[in-house]
Amino acid sequence: MYTIFVVSIIIIIVVLLLAVITTSKAYSYKHTVDPIEDNPYRQDEEEDQKK
Repeated sequence: MYTIFVVSIIIIIVVLLLAVITTSKAYSYKHTVDPIEDNPYRQDEEEDQKK
């Protein structure tokens, strides 16, 4: 009975530790955004006015 309890507590601690580590790494990741000038899907305003 006690062995199941101890194993369960260890599993819970490991899962919580992994969740905290994953979350901290996710928040420390630096996200980048491509500049607007390099966006191939962007249309210039001049082209829109010609149409």
